[in-house]
Amino acid sequence: MDPKDVAVRRVVLIVAALNFGYFVVEFTIARIIGSVSLFADSVDFLEDTSVNLLVFFALAWSRRTRATVGGALAFVILIPALATVWTAAQKIMQPTPPEFTAFSLAATGALLVNLGCAILLARHRQHPGSMVRAAWLSARNDSLANIAMIVAAVVGLIFTSGWPDIIVGVLIGLLNVDAARAVWRTARAERLTIGESEN
Repeated sequence: MDPKDVAVRRVVLIVAALNFGYFVVEFTIARIIGSVSLFADSVDFLEDTSVNLLVFFALAWSRRTRATVGGALAFVILIPALATVWTAAQKIMQPTPPEFTAFSLAATGALLVNLGCAILLARHRQHPGSMVRAAWLSARNDSLANIAMIVAAVVGLIFTSGWPDIIVGVLIGLLNVDAARAVWRTARAERLTIGESEN
């Protein structure tokens, strides 16, 4: 196996473990305090776990199989968006703000985990293929989402409103849609390149 692939596999396995660990933490807190954005972000951590595990296994496969899996990952990334819509619809009926301290600590912890994962993946983001790019895009977008969650916590505290939490939760879903589009386009370009090289 290519030494670069070996290095990437080691990194994505670490990132998968970090994501799954914080999924358990954030999901538990989200359910306790009733936060839409924390719930959406926790599902996103589970999605990132799946993406990185798929990258780990797929790097041992052929270029054509990698491109196919990269396209499939685009649909995997859409899962948190659908979960967010369902959770937000429930919360809109009673938009009470989540408990500030627990929310802020959970969002800050999520930011630290995602920044750490983004840093680990950054040096490999130009790795040939769409799958490593998918993992890096997820970590990068999640860091931006966590910053928005912390801002939402402050705004929600000031105005005693649950709407900032709902809005940020929906925005997290939109970020995942954009990441899915980018990964799909990268995978499609990769498949076309493989097809041209074989002709």
